[in-house]
This record gives sequence, structure tokens and C-alpha cells, in this order.
Amino acid sequence: MSDRYGSIAKSISRLCGRQSTFLLAIGVIVVWVVTGPIFGFSDTWQLVINTGTTIVTFLMVFLIQNTQNRDTAAIQLKLDELIRATQGAHNALLDLEELEEGRLEAFRLRYERLAAEARQRLERGEPDTDTPDA
Repeated sequence: MSDRYGSIAKSISRLCGRQSTFLLAIGVIVVWVVTGPIFGFSDTWQLVINTGTTIVTFLMVFLIQNTQNRDTAAIQLKLDELIRATQGAHNALLDLEELEEGRLEAFRLRYERLAAEARQRLERGEPDTDTPDA
């Protein structure tokens, strides 16, 4: 079920991201505006566009979140593979997103210190990395 839902969501997100879908939405708005005088700009006429846009917005929020979750997971896996495959990289960084806030903050502070030290070395004209060929 989860695989099927993901496939459907992916297809819908691709469809919604097309230029033709945007043009269709503009077409709907143009039709709505043109029909305004026909319906005397009534409350019902206004309610139709308000309801339609509210429903589309509500659904798009979930679609966008689903797409972002998939993209984030894919990027995280790619970064994890780069860390794993890079000689000298710290494999302890592979699952940082899973750590509790305090542990994550400790890692952040450590890397801020390393960055400050590297900047100081650069100012002294020294290499900013321990890698021999950098």
C-alpha cells in the first residue's frame, strides 16, 4: 500500500509541476472571471472560486510535503554515501539527523571550532586541511 501511494503521489506531483497544469489553472480563473457578469458577481459565483482554491491549496500542502520528504530522504542517502566512501571522513556523521538535539549541538560546535581553526591557519598562510594533496 505504501509503495502504491508513493507512486501515485509521485505521478501527481509530476503532473502538478507541469507548465500545462499551470496554464489549465489560469484557464479556470479566466473562465471564472468571464462568467462573473453572467452570474451577476453573486455570492455563489465567488463561493465557487473560493471553495475550489481552498481545496486545491489544502491538497497541495500535503503533496508538497510528500515531495519534500522524498527529496530530503534521497539527498540524505546520497550524502551518507559520500561520507561513507570518502577516505578520512567520519562515519559517525552518517545518521546525524537521528540524534537528539543535545548531541547534534555538540557536533555542530565541534565543526564550528574546526572551521574557525582552519580560517586561522589560512590567515597564517598554512593549508586549511589535513589532507596532503589539498
